[in-house]
Amino acid sequence: MKLQVRGVEEGQPVPEKFAFGVFSEQDHMSFGPNRNPELVWDGAPEGTKSFVVMMFDPDVPSVADDVNQEGKTVPADLPRVDFFHWLLVDIPAGTKRIPEGEDSDGVSPKGKDYGPGPIGVRGVNNYTQFLAGNPDMAGTYAGYDGPCPPWNDEIIHHYHFEVHALDVDTLGLEGEFDGNDVRQAMAGHVLASARVTGTYTLNPALRP
Repeated sequence: MKLQVRGVEEGQPVPEKFAFGVFSEQDHMSFGPNRNPELVWDGAPEGTKSFVVMMFDPDVPSVADDVNQEGKTVPADLPRVDFFHWLLVDIPAGTKRIPEGEDSDGVSPKGKDYGPGPIGVRGVNNYTQFLAGNPDMAGTYAGYDGPCPPWNDEIIHHYHFEVHALDVDTLGLEGEFDGNDVRQAMAGHVLASARVTGTYTLNPALRP
């Protein structure tokens, strides 16, 4: 199976139009266009009954104490964890494309609805936890929300866009399910997978 993420080349920076946060000299970060990129896939094996789309960042600090703090850095050797940016399940087997901007077109303060969306069923991404302490932004974030790594992180973050072909019509997930729920539910049901990885940073010392 093959996946194309239009505008994202393997191993290259994710364009700012797909980002939740973009570099700002004044404030380190400002909101980006936050459009989901166009995904196109083909070559799904016979017996495919649905697809899962997920995008996650495996480079997120496991401890957030120093994140985006003036005069501090997030050290490169800090253990890292997965941060899910996009979860769509129960995508019909006949679907081979998600148009750009279909699942997100701009930052939505307090989040977007989970459950059935434009394509498939939306899971909850980790901005739900990350923004929980911000009274202007706190809410349940579902569907796509793009990159916004700490502006003081010593490492460049990687963003894995994945599509998985499954042998079931539905994963049976409802409500505020998250990335770990999706991984557990699809275990043993994946017929094929494809991945494209882009990079992103808001640290001016690491930017091209």
